[in-house]
Amino acid sequence: MFAHEFMRNALIAGTFVGLACGLVGYFVVLRAQVFAGDALSHVAFTGALAAAVLGYDVLAGVFVATILGGVLMGLLGDRARADDVTIGTLFAWTLGLGVLFLSIFTTQKSAGNGTAGVRVLFGSIFGLSGTDVRRSVILAVVVAALLLAIARPLLFATLDGAVAAAQGVPVRALGLAFLALLGLVAAQATQAVGALLLLGLLAAPAGAAHLLSTHPYRGLALSAVLATGSVWVGLTLSYVFPSLPPSSMIIAVAVGIYILALVAAALHDPRAVWQRLANLGTPAESAHAHEH
Repeated sequence: MFAHEFMRNALIAGTFVGLACGLVGYFVVLRAQVFAGDALSHVAFTGALAAAVLGYDVLAGVFVATILGGVLMGLLGDRARADDVTIGTLFAWTLGLGVLFLSIFTTQKSAGNGTAGVRVLFGSIFGLSGTDVRRSVILAVVVAALLLAIARPLLFATLDGAVAAAQGVPVRALGLAFLALLGLVAAQATQAVGALLLLGLLAAPAGAAHLLSTHPYRGLALSAVLATGSVWVGLTLSYVFPSLPPSSMIIAVAVGIYILALVAAALHDPRAVWQRLANLGTPAESAHAHEH
């Protein structure tokens, strides 16, 4: 498997995509912003179509759209925490723009851009070039460094925003920065799993980490490990069984890990698991869990 350049590129890029998704996904679940990740996956495709229609690089359109989309959700939400109404409104508006750009795009009959649009939607991890791999590595390192730099105050602001603000923590600025990082990761991950399946790689490993550990930093590391492992196992399965799409296999493994974590936690302490599932993503309850 390692003798093929396309597999080496996929494994290297996928490792760093998984790392970024795992780190950011942990806070996505903790901050109850999974719906925001879902919305940004659709923003990614709309951005790709807009760039294709205007004649710009499709990937550049994805990055601009997702980062601006994340910041916009934060600006419209309370203390930069986008609520369901804000996210749903942006979601609907983005879908409307996507339909508009798709209508314009289909009249252009541009096969090259059309292929690029399909890659954004479904992922193309086996078709990554050396430049794509280097870009993924650089972006993942930047995201990881920035997230770890703000992890402690972001955790404080997430678990108890009012107390954090009273202590001088820039809660709103942290929220905006986090949503911008989420947009950056969403754009990066579309190359691996596509816009349609992006949410699975963000949420499933992080959800499993929350079930398996209540310690925030151990959970953060575990989420990154599980997301990266999902990519590796998924790519291996797709290589062994060529008829299986790599993006689908990656998400299938990630969801399988979450189910196994759920079963293992339920066998260990059924009452605690159901209580944590009911409160997952609720900052006040999460704070209580982390205290213990």
